[in-house]
Amino acid sequence: MLQMLPAVSTRFWELSQMGIFIGNVEFTSLHLSALRSYTPRVQFAHKLLSQKVPTALRTLSYTSQEYGKGPISKKREVYRQNVDLPTTLPKKKKKPYPIPLKQIKRAAKADKELAQRGIEKLLEPGKNGLLVIDLVPVAHEVLDAWKILIKGLSHLLHVIPVYACRECSEVHVAHSGHHIQDCLGPTSAMRRSFHSWVTGSINDVLVPIESYHLYDPFGRRIKHETRFEYDRIPAVVELCIQAGVDIPEYPSRRRTKPIRMIGKKVIDRGGNIEEPKPWQAADSYPLLDFDTQRASQRFAPPLPEDVPRIAQETMEAYETVRYGVRRLMRKYTVKACGYCSEVHVGPWGHNAKLCGEFKHQWRDGKHGWQDATLDEVLPPNYVWHVRDPKGPTLIGALKRFYGKAPAVVEVCMQAGATIPEKYLPMMRLDIVLPDSEEARSVA
Repeated sequence: MLQMLPAVSTRFWELSQMGIFIGNVEFTSLHLSALRSYTPRVQFAHKLLSQKVPTALRTLSYTSQEYGKGPISKKREVYRQNVDLPTTLPKKKKKPYPIPLKQIKRAAKADKELAQRGIEKLLEPGKNGLLVIDLVPVAHEVLDAWKILIKGLSHLLHVIPVYACRECSEVHVAHSGHHIQDCLGPTSAMRRSFHSWVTGSINDVLVPIESYHLYDPFGRRIKHETRFEYDRIPAVVELCIQAGVDIPEYPSRRRTKPIRMIGKKVIDRGGNIEEPKPWQAADSYPLLDFDTQRASQRFAPPLPEDVPRIAQETMEAYETVRYGVRRLMRKYTVKACGYCSEVHVGPWGHNAKLCGEFKHQWRDGKHGWQDATLDEVLPPNYVWHVRDPKGPTLIGALKRFYGKAPAVVEVCMQAGATIPEKYLPMMRLDIVLPDSEEARSVA
């Protein structure tokens, strides 16, 4: 062993007065090739034999052959140069659970054991019907940013052209539609999978996700026969209302005592209160500023010198909405169907039989509720990134060299906004686009 390691140095210090023994063994070699057959593992032992140790000596560091695996290494958030494009989930398959199935079963087993022993389930604020006081300002901030986001996109769409496919959900932000053959519409075979482009709207960029408004989310469930008695509003607005935002036309019950549950059974919900009748008026709409309905008609085209400023404000509002909704969803339950795009803000999903996706006959049209993700409440709607909107049209031969970005980010970037760094890896800005003939010889 010593013959394989020509230079061996061993140092021992014993601090008997403070009761510390530190062992430091260091191996150095001039010929690394000779160590390939046997690589010793260097170990450092720090044994504290007494608690009367100065603070400076309690923090001991070491280095080893395996770089970055020691306790002193810190994981930093570093964005990769390029990332894979988002995958499209198959329609003939259920969406994956956002929480691992083993963890869901483990939590259900623990709740069942508590219910068998007659012990109530511990619910945190937000899950027990009470408001989370710290998140009330966040809900107001999200609603204000949502209003700015809709207004900014309505202004920018007068300047930035957007095209949408007539038969599928494809959206393209450029002066003309691309020529990538990936259309999945009903008559795509007749067009050899080329898209049928039409002028897009704000609903193509900011996908509208609506939810039923409930006065009491912990009250009676919505039945299929009573679904028309409830208004449908944007899911982001409904989440903010349940998180503490007061809108007179859409009231929400504010509980003073938490609900009590044993297992899946609610044993005390504070009684059932008669819900106020839904707000109805034919001449006005209270959520007009928070809805994308006729948004392009309500806002005039901006001045050319104001376009970069509006784009930057819209980009910041988009980031504020996503960050705020993510924080609210950690405390307030939001459910999503595992087969379609239906979203319900509340502890349980509704019973309206409106699902028409994969195997809906087996479920009698009922939704397969599971915990929702941020992208289901606020879909990013990825589009192809165009480096030069007035340049050559994107073609299918160079598809693997193109990048993608959320539609809102692409619109704001083309309008002159500075986008966050986290979106750059998916755009693949460092990849040089070859000619169509050169692409064939690229490995």
